[in-house]
Amino acid sequence: MSLSTALSIAQSALMNTARQTSVVTRNISDASNPDYTRRIAAVTSMAPGARSVDIQRVSNDLLFRQNLGALSAWSGQSTLYSGMDQLDVSVNGVDNASSPSTAIGNLQQALQLYATSPSNQNLGASVIDAAKQVVRSLNEGSRAIQDFRTQTDGQIATAVSDLNSLLSQFQDANQAVISGTRSGTDVSDALDQRDALLKKISDYVPISTFTRGDNDMVITTGDGTTLFETIPRAVSFTPSAGYTAGVSGNAVYIDNVPISAGIGGNTSASGKLAGLLQLRDDIASTMQSQLDETARGLITAFAETAPSNPDAAGLFTWSGAPAVPAAGTLVDGLAATISVNAAMDPGTGGNAALLRDGGANGAAYIANTSGGPSYSSLLIAYGDRLDKPMTFDPAAGISATSSVTDYAANSIGWFQGVRQQASTAADAKEALASRSAEALSNATGVNVDQEMSLMLDLEHTYQASARMMKTVDDMMTALLNAVG
Repeated sequence: MSLSTALSIAQSALMNTARQTSVVTRNISDASNPDYTRRIAAVTSMAPGARSVDIQRVSNDLLFRQNLGALSAWSGQSTLYSGMDQLDVSVNGVDNASSPSTAIGNLQQALQLYATSPSNQNLGASVIDAAKQVVRSLNEGSRAIQDFRTQTDGQIATAVSDLNSLLSQFQDANQAVISGTRSGTDVSDALDQRDALLKKISDYVPISTFTRGDNDMVITTGDGTTLFETIPRAVSFTPSAGYTAGVSGNAVYIDNVPISAGIGGNTSASGKLAGLLQLRDDIASTMQSQLDETARGLITAFAETAPSNPDAAGLFTWSGAPAVPAAGTLVDGLAATISVNAAMDPGTGGNAALLRDGGANGAAYIANTSGGPSYSSLLIAYGDRLDKPMTFDPAAGISATSSVTDYAANSIGWFQGVRQQASTAADAKEALASRSAEALSNATGVNVDQEMSLMLDLEHTYQASARMMKTVDDMMTALLNAVG
């Protein structure tokens, strides 16, 4: 081996070591970055005595796909659970303190107390006050639900805007990967950026990917709808200014294909958008229907009756009064409009004794025909009706035959049951997302101890190359001196 060849080898070794050191240093500096993938500086032989460094990016497509799926599932589940938490407090209050079920229970107690002393008009006024609280609970609960739906609609609009922005950023990152691949430059940073964007996109919708020539990537949703192919596909949504009971929200479209809302407490929703759609159009709407059916049950239970006359709205009334709502048929928005009959409300000039005697709808409906102050039969009958089974619309999602008191309690039970399922599933899916991310990090992330050990090895290699150069330099100096 000539001295010039030996010098060239030593210089090449120093350059390769410098490149390897640069890669290891970069690995260490980005060790805490969850979107950074470890680089390996692989040394390959090119010719006798010559070597080059090829920078390779560690990847594991299987674990990455599993992590994307787990992230989507957790995002949809956590969106559902956090939304139900907010809805529960807004409608039912802390520990159900402001729920219709609690208010109906208080009304029933006031009614029983009035029945024991029907001549005491103060107790009659207390029943009216309790009825007002029931109405307030239904009215405010209905308003809270529709406000929640409007708020959720706004969150959907924001999520759609964010998703479109992410897809635009993905287009830039994907183009950088394609250009770098074609020119033969290192595209590790662009690949890291593209993978990081995929994680963010999977937070909104479930995705699947495949790679074509030049590392060009195509993204589809879980149901096969194209989300990105060369250019982003349009994600569109038209928000609503406000909501009322029975009004459905607008769909979210990806490339003109609607996104399906999630189903169930352990939701089928993958991604935030499906979870938000489930909250707006399923959970909140069903809760509204149950409030409407509770209101209809109350109007029916307290209706005034008379021989040869149709039942007429009594203590509780509505926009269709004096008629009573049809049995077993949901009336959308009834909970928002139910009110206490002004004829029985002392606060509006009414007479609470009409609850005891009947007659709010005319003389034909008077039950206490003798006018006795101790008459309690009608009050007892109202209390019995609250506990008497009646028919409810099965579209509201709970039992079709139940008493009003049980129905209001079952509504809370239904909601808490779904919420408990959502909570349990959220914990499980969060754990899966965490474990999959950990497994991916173990496979493709940076181990600082390993990198530091490699750094020591490179230091020794550098020292050996430097000694070799020093030896060659000494030999060349001696040769020149001898020639001189």
